[in-house]
Amino acid sequence: MKLEQISQKRKTLGDQAYIVIRDAIIFLKFEPGQMIYENELAQSLGTSRTPIREAFRLLQAEELIEIFPQKGALVSLISRKKVEETRFVRESLEISAFRKAAREWDPSDEQCRALARHIQNLLKEQKDAAEAKDHARFLELDEAFHLAVLERAGNQTLIAVIKQMRAHINRVRYLELRETGHAKDLVRHHEEIFRAVSANDEEDTEKRLLEHLRYLPYDNPRLIEKFPSYFKMDGFMN
Repeated sequence: MKLEQISQKRKTLGDQAYIVIRDAIIFLKFEPGQMIYENELAQSLGTSRTPIREAFRLLQAEELIEIFPQKGALVSLISRKKVEETRFVRESLEISAFRKAAREWDPSDEQCRALARHIQNLLKEQKDAAEAKDHARFLELDEAFHLAVLERAGNQTLIAVIKQMRAHINRVRYLELRETGHAKDLVRHHEEIFRAVSANDEEDTEKRLLEHLRYLPYDNPRLIEKFPSYFKMDGFMN
């Protein structure tokens, strides 16, 4: 096997490990404040420690874990300050991108028609996940909806930034969905946003998107009171 092939294989395994561990953190299978270990994860995923180590480096860069050499990694507490900062950046970026998608939406364009069919399928799957109270699946489909509209805006750098930073918000969003069950309302929001986009209505698109992004209270005091060990009290979210 050539060195290039070995490098690609390792990269692929590292990426896979990163996705699995990141999802486990977002969906609170690995709880904030929990220690996780290379050996145990390698055994669980049927791989060597090298891909796990690579995944840990990426997760540390995202501030999702803290690495303690020779000991393991600590899943970071949910930082209220980090969530608020991320929410602000996400709103700023998505508003611009969704407005661009609305401005350039062309119902006669085959790509737009294909995207519309894809989004309608996503909305149906979201309704099914909401009915089944499958909160993890719903959050994945929620992400897929936003990504579909962002793809239409055509800015890959923006997409990469938003995808990377969402983990901090998504831990709170998953907890909120699990505890309060607002998924059906979020499906309705998505339907309203897409109607505005496909009608080329930039103002309504921004209005609907902001209502949607601010609907789940990231500083819900009941959640913080119920799960105090999950949160790092380092800031205030408004």
